Amino acid sequence: MSDESAAVEQARRRIAALWGQAPAPTRGRPARITRDEVIEAGIALADAEGLDAVSMRSVARRLEVGAMTLYSHVDGRRELLDAMVDRAYADFTIPDPDLPWRAGLERYAREMWAHRRRHPWLADVNAWRLPLGPHVFDVEEAGYRTLVDTGLSARRVAEIVGVVQNFVLGFARSVAAEEAEARDEGIDYETYWRSTSDFWEHYFDPERYPSMTRLWSSGAFDEDQGPFDVPLSGLLDTIEVLIERAQAEGASPIPSYEDCMARYDEEVARQIEEFEGKA
Repeated sequence: MSDESAAVEQARRRIAALWGQAPAPTRGRPARITRDEVIEAGIALADAEGLDAVSMRSVARRLEVGAMTLYSHVDGRRELLDAMVDRAYADFTIPDPDLPWRAGLERYAREMWAHRRRHPWLADVNAWRLPLGPHVFDVEEAGYRTLVDTGLSARRVAEIVGVVQNFVLGFARSVAAEEAEARDEGIDYETYWRSTSDFWEHYFDPERYPSMTRLWSSGAFDEDQGPFDVPLSGLLDTIEVLIERAQAEGASPIPSYEDCMARYDEEVARQIEEFEGKA
């Protein structure tokens, strides 16, 4: 079997497991625990100690079973991590779909922030290869729904939701790093910056950094929120301008769900053909 064929087969197994269609396992002893218990144990371990702490053995120890028992429910660590990520996304509170776009998108972004604070280990998961699970897709759908009928083009909607996600997740990753360093060094955020007063007095050169000096003199940094909130207002203001411009220009609306379904099978077949042609 070629490397590509093996990758396709592995992807099929992983996706089937996420959607409850995995074949019956052929390894391991008769189940003493449930698949849900395995997944929840993995999440609890990752929440407490980070993703690196999760292995088949460590999860088995937490459940007080042998490692081989886990293979009755997951085919290895990779499949376990897929299930953990998708289950963690089930913990995401979806915004009310009837909210106006700005309120809905802000609530979506703040819930994403809170969600990553609850499960900081998700920062160590490759966001470009999230498992294709139902709960991951529920969260993606909720983000797109906030903007799909605003007059923005389809490409711009996808682009903006991606920008919002990356903004929030990047900020959450930075906060996680700050908290880890505070634990390791025993110095919190405010104490660290108070300890740097000598730098500002003896090393900072206003002539070398004139833009920074102008911002500081104008109070730009007077209301520093610290690392425990995500600043969204400026980003949302920018998106509002883009929506107003699209509406003023009379942009064509994104096709309705019914219109898309009328040609859905044809479009899927076309995209599969194009994808396979590039392989």
